[in-house]
Amino acid sequence: MNDSLPELGDLEREVMQLVWAGGPLTAEAVRERLSRRLKESTVRTVLRRLEDKGFTTHTVDGRTYVYQAAEPRGRVAAKAVQRIVDWFCNGSVEEVLVGMVDSAMLDQRQLRMLTDKVASAKEKNKEKAKEKSKEERVKEKVKGGK
Repeated sequence: MNDSLPELGDLEREVMQLVWAGGPLTAEAVRERLSRRLKESTVRTVLRRLEDKGFTTHTVDGRTYVYQAAEPRGRVAAKAVQRIVDWFCNGSVEEVLVGMVDSAMLDQRQLRMLTDKVASAKEKNKEKAKEKSKEERVKEKVKGGK
């Protein structure tokens, strides 16, 4: 999926929620789980459009298409939030988060949880950087030894 997310209609959003929740699904399985009764051909069309938009992919089992999410829900949500951040706050995530805190969308527990996740991500990035640096030193030694 590219970074510019196309808009989803209500039915497409409902189908994506089912795909994210249910794992790989056939059009028939999606149709059975929808809140409204639709023809299977309609559901197949929606799934094909979602694939065209980059939200789903499919494999073929016999003659049946089995659809799955192209990316996890959280990553797609993050891209949608990024678009909002760019549009309303000129790219300032801080402005959005402060606005969420000021409007009581985030409570103290959620803020602590986010702080812990940010700290954990920083630690993982440090470890990755150390590992990458170590790999580069090894490559240099190998190059120098040739």
